[in-house]
Amino acid sequence: MNSSVLTITLNPALDKTVTVEDFTPGGLNRIKDWRTDAGGKGINVAKVLKHFAVDVVSGGLTAGHQGKVIADKLNALGIPYTFIETEGETRTNLKIYDEGTKVTTELNESGFTADAKALNEFIAAFKTAVREVPLVVLGGSLPPGAPADFYKTLIGIANEAGARTVLDADGEPFVQGIEAVPYAVKPNIHELEALFGETFLTDEEIVAAARRLTDKGIAYVIVSLGGEGSILVSANEAIRAKPFPISPKSTVGAGDSMVAALIYCLLHGMTPEDIARWTSAAGTVTASKPGTEVCTLSEVKANLGGVEIWSLG
Repeated sequence: MNSSVLTITLNPALDKTVTVEDFTPGGLNRIKDWRTDAGGKGINVAKVLKHFAVDVVSGGLTAGHQGKVIADKLNALGIPYTFIETEGETRTNLKIYDEGTKVTTELNESGFTADAKALNEFIAAFKTAVREVPLVVLGGSLPPGAPADFYKTLIGIANEAGARTVLDADGEPFVQGIEAVPYAVKPNIHELEALFGETFLTDEEIVAAARRLTDKGIAYVIVSLGGEGSILVSANEAIRAKPFPISPKSTVGAGDSMVAALIYCLLHGMTPEDIARWTSAAGTVTASKPGTEVCTLSEVKANLGGVEIWSLG
């Protein structure tokens, strides 16, 4: 596996995006347009990295007919993959885009149940794969059947192999994963508040919370704030990024685009200021696109100058 990056999606999905003119809950809604895409955080990161001309391999678990559809779609995108198959059926996540309000409603299934055999097979394959890559992305929910500390286990394996990990998860898998000290994490503000059981009302409070994570040894914490931008925190710096104005069409994949931009910056040895600017631009460009479409390298580069950054100390 001669790639620069390995992205892991343990609970992938076939994303079906439908567009309606005026979504009416409880009423009849006629679909104007629809599309299906291979989805899940790690897969979405891989799609952006492919746009960025970064060598990437997508790995994880799949099941059933829809797992094969995901494989076909990755083949069509030119993204190599190494999935372990398990019993059951890969989930479908439905995204309903309302043209009138420009709001996307997401209906996500829980996914197949991962059995011990598949999980053990995956761990064995992962131990081999991480020896050949410098960076690993672990993203999204865990499938039913996977223990809550599964990301913690994978981060420990990667750390031992000398690979840097970026963790983008929530809930107990995020809490447990942090204990293994990934290289970077990208919580949104709600996930950060849930992690500490607190509400953060100011940038300074967010920085202080993120510093609790860098004090553990995590190199970068990027807190996404939706349309308000993001805050990047390291042991020595805190940088606020405010993006250029857009008409948001879908937030699907915006956070994953930020992770991909972080990976790109790490591979190119960029500064924390660069990372703050690139990640904000990538997430914002993707949020300006409909459905599950993601940013391209040229689009991100063209919009870097529109991101305002400043130090928070």
